Amino acid sequence: MIIIGEKINGAIPKTAAAIEARDEAYIRKLAVAQEQAGADYLDVCAGTAPDKEEEALRWLLGIVQDVSELPICLDSPDPHMIVNTMDAVKHPGILNSISAEGEKCDVLLPVLEKHPEWSVMALCSGNAGVSETAEQKIAVAQGLMDQVKARGIAEDRVFIDPLVLALSAIGNSSIEFCRAIEMIHGAWPGVHVAAAVSNISYGTPARSLLNSRFLTIALEHGLDAGIVDPTNRDIIGSMYATDALMGRDRHSRKYNNAFRKGLIGPVEK
Repeated sequence: MIIIGEKINGAIPKTAAAIEARDEAYIRKLAVAQEQAGADYLDVCAGTAPDKEEEALRWLLGIVQDVSELPICLDSPDPHMIVNTMDAVKHPGILNSISAEGEKCDVLLPVLEKHPEWSVMALCSGNAGVSETAEQKIAVAQGLMDQVKARGIAEDRVFIDPLVLALSAIGNSSIEFCRAIEMIHGAWPGVHVAAAVSNISYGTPARSLLNSRFLTIALEHGLDAGIVDPTNRDIIGSMYATDALMGRDRHSRKYNNAFRKGLIGPVEK
């Protein structure tokens, strides 16, 4: 699984407080910890008021890239903000994100066409919100992929996120999400399918338990990218264990190496 570290995001209260206080040490610690835990990308999202976002995002990018060489998942709800801050990113990564909402495709797809070294996160949502059923999610994905293909953007540059809804609100959310994974891979074999895993557990107790079990199920259905907390041992342990059990880890080498590195298994006292 491709791991996109989720911790440098102003939607997280502690991170928001660090951004507001311009606490460099805290942001550095988040970046280093996620890289050491095996992240492939670092999501960077300021999550501030629109009039403060660009300055905050540029500050975050500077701090993160000072301590990590990992590619960035450049994250903002405003597509213009993403375009405006791309010059602050050292190594091409993922633009997060396009959707069927507003002008996002119109703003970001031309940029992707001109910059083939970048990838993009494509969310299965539109002006009416997030779809519940797999069929509705695929309909949105079809519209997005039609526009992507029209610009000659290769499938392997696209991360489709079917958007899992909270189990506390939609009882069959996990089932519909996993159906969507299989349908996406069937329609566009080259794309990556991503998930913000912790969304499944909003409004429930013992969230880590639900998150790790959902990740296992989603991986079994073909999920290959996750926006997760790589320092969460339950999440990372589930990822390595599932790959080993599904025969995707030859002789369990990755699982064993992760254990030797102290990334999975019980914490030594």
